[in-house]
Amino acid sequence: MMKSGYTNSTSFTGKTRIVLVLLGIIPFLLVIYLFVYEGINIRDMIILFAALALLSILAGFSLLRSSADSLANLARTIGGIDTSEISNPIQIRGDQELTDIAAHVNSVLMKLQEAQRGIKEQSVQLMLYARDISESYKKTKEEIELRDKLSRYVGENLVEKLMHSKDEVFLENKRKDVTILFADIRSFTVIAEKMVAEEVVALLNEFFNLMVGVVFANYGILDKFVGDQLMAVFGLVPSRNHHSFDALTVAVAMQDAAEELARQRAKQGKETFAVGIGINTGSAIVGNVGSENRMDYTAIGDCVNIAARLQQIAKGGEILIGEETHLQTKAQFLLRERGKITVKNKTEPVLCYELIRRDVD
Repeated sequence: MMKSGYTNSTSFTGKTRIVLVLLGIIPFLLVIYLFVYEGINIRDMIILFAALALLSILAGFSLLRSSADSLANLARTIGGIDTSEISNPIQIRGDQELTDIAAHVNSVLMKLQEAQRGIKEQSVQLMLYARDISESYKKTKEEIELRDKLSRYVGENLVEKLMHSKDEVFLENKRKDVTILFADIRSFTVIAEKMVAEEVVALLNEFFNLMVGVVFANYGILDKFVGDQLMAVFGLVPSRNHHSFDALTVAVAMQDAAEELARQRAKQGKETFAVGIGINTGSAIVGNVGSENRMDYTAIGDCVNIAARLQQIAKGGEILIGEETHLQTKAQFLLRERGKITVKNKTEPVLCYELIRRDVD
């Protein structure tokens, strides 16, 4: 806090009082004394008064000039704060008021310097945070791009498992109860011979785009494309339903989508096609098959071979399923027995069924 009384001779107030005494009191008292007791005449008195007054003015001016110089020096010094030229405490030799002002300015300056150091430290910390955020954003962007690329092949459900896997081998090899689906365009070779290469590729891309979208939407994993055929696996990712139910749901949606696509192509005067689908449920070895540089995540076993065989004998628009799939889904779907088929490497024939779509006579 500021001092409440500045009355000594080192203060501006004290100096002002001294100046007033010098200018207004001492000359008069001295002249009166000389006039009364020394008997000087009026002319000498005036000359003496003038001389004393001039001396008092000079003495007072000297005192006030010293205070003014100290004030100007303080003003210039404080002005350096705006340009950050002050690094050391302000040193002022002058009136007590100016000394106190300098002390208070030094206190404020010290706090400002501490605040400035704090701001610099926070700025450095913010730069580190910004760098971390930038790296995190870059990593997140790369992860999103990787997810998008992977989802074109295996679907978002499997992508989640791949992204959260901490092992070098993404998914472990194990025996698992799954449902296998094969879908194939009937008489594709004959159709392709009537088309140029670009039209064949466009047809396959259009067909697979529809089929894969249905698979991914129903918790299936795309295993592979083989020419005009695709293989999907159900039961590897969590689902609200049993994997055999998901597979049959996908098969119905595939046939509906294929027939709609055929109708659109017919209106455009393009080659049309039909799709045969085979489905089977059973135990299979699911895991990574391939070399160190290139691996496929696939299913291997008798149930896969049976599904492939059912697809081979399915006619255009048909959905054939195996015995185990029939047992698990007969309460939800309309199924009709089709008899027994022979499968390579199996001694006994396999009983199969046809899924009857409700909107098909």
